[in-house]
Amino acid sequence: MVATRVADIIIPEVFNPYVIERTAELSNLVKSGIIVPSPELDKLAQAGGKLINMPFFNDLSGADEVLQDDNPLSVNAIGTGQDVAALFMRGKAWGVNDLAKSLSGADPMGAIGTLVAEYWARRQQALLISILTGVFAADANGNGEATANDHIFDATGLTNNEGIKAEHVISAAAKMGDAMSMLTAIMMHSAIHAQLQKLNLIDFEPTNTQDIGWGTYLRKTVIVDDSCPVDTGNYTNYLFGRGAIGYGEGSPSVPTETDRDSLQGDDILIHRRHFVLHPRGIAFQNAGIAGESPTNAEVEEQTEWSQVYESKNIRLVKLLTKLEDT
Repeated sequence: MVATRVADIIIPEVFNPYVIERTAELSNLVKSGIIVPSPELDKLAQAGGKLINMPFFNDLSGADEVLQDDNPLSVNAIGTGQDVAALFMRGKAWGVNDLAKSLSGADPMGAIGTLVAEYWARRQQALLISILTGVFAADANGNGEATANDHIFDATGLTNNEGIKAEHVISAAAKMGDAMSMLTAIMMHSAIHAQLQKLNLIDFEPTNTQDIGWGTYLRKTVIVDDSCPVDTGNYTNYLFGRGAIGYGEGSPSVPTETDRDSLQGDDILIHRRHFVLHPRGIAFQNAGIAGESPTNAEVEEQTEWSQVYESKNIRLVKLLTKLEDT
C-alpha cells in the first residue's frame, strides 16, 4: 500500500484561500469584532511595498457661523493626515511527522487546513500583543508619541486595587471620554479570568453582547490570552473598540507549496502569509527594522509607533491591575 503524501492532497489553489477563510473563522480577534477584515486593506496589502500608506481626512472643527447678507462665510481648510501600516511577511514549514495524524483522516486536506489556520490565528494574536506592547510602551516611558497617556489606566497603586474590578474597567473606559461606549471587548490573562469566575462575575449568557467562549464582563466580550504581559504580579489587560485593528490579506508569490526530502523520507508543507495587522490611528515608523519585514520583538519597541489620529478615535485602552488570591 502506497502511503499518502502531502503533495497528493494539497492543491495550492484550493488550500490557500481555504486557510485564509478558516483562519478568520477561528480567530478570536475577528469573532470578537476587534478586527473587521477590510477589502480596502486587502487591496493595499496586495499592491506591493513593505509599508502601507493610508491617508485620511481630519475631523471638521470650529464653530458654525451666523448667515448674513453682507458678510460671507469664512472658508476653513480640511486637514489631512496619513496612517502607515507594516506589511508582515511570515511563513512556516511542517514535516510529515507533524501532519501524520491528519494524513490518516477522512478529509486530510480539510484537517491539515484547519491545523494550519489554527496556527496562524494563534500567531496573529501573539503578534497583536507584541504590537500593543510597543504602542503603549511609548506612553509608559514618556518619550514616545503612540497613544496618548490618557489611554492607560494604572490601578496597581490604588487602595483596594487587587483584581480587575468593575470600577477599574469603568475608569479605564472613561479615558475615552464620551467615546467610551465604543469599547466593546476586553483581553485578559487566564489568571484574571479565573478570578472573575470565582467571584461569579463572568456572564456566560449575555443578552446584547457576543460571547466567543469566555463569556462577557460588564457587557464586554472577553478574550483570554496568556500572552498578556505579567510583571511581578501586575497584569496587563486591553480594552478594544470594534474595528480597532485593521486587517488586510496580501498575496505572496508562492503562498503554498509542497516539497520532499528524499534522503530523509519526509514530506514537507510550506505556507506563507503576507498581511496587515494594524492599530488604526497609530502609524508604524519603520525606524529600526533589520530585515525585510518586522519581527514580533521589533514591533515591541516604542520608537516604531506614532499617534496620527485624534485621541478619541483610537479605540484602544490599556488597564494595569494586580491579582487577588481568592
